[in-house]
Amino acid sequence: TFRLVDGADEAAFLGVDKRLQSDFAYQQPGLLRRTTARGQGDRAGEWIVIDLWGDAEHADACAARWDDDPTAQEFMAFVDRSSLEVRRYRDLD
Repeated sequence: TFRLVDGADEAAFLGVDKRLQSDFAYQQPGLLRRTTARGQGDRAGEWIVIDLWGDAEHADACAARWDDDPTAQEFMAFVDRSSLEVRRYRDLD
């Protein structure tokens, strides 16, 4: 979850998010699904990106590539890093 930086152009953010999804995220081995959603009600102003991975190793490998990818960094330029929370969950077997 995260918030956008103050004054961010939401339409521009959504454009970068769309490119990130097609040009980076779905190029990563093991990614099953990715979705972006905007918070409502008491979560207004908050965003969430949910990535579903086939296994943790692929998620880790993607995380290692994240900082070197120009589109990922363009996406992160919209993110208020102080609001960023990354969480991992595991399917119930």
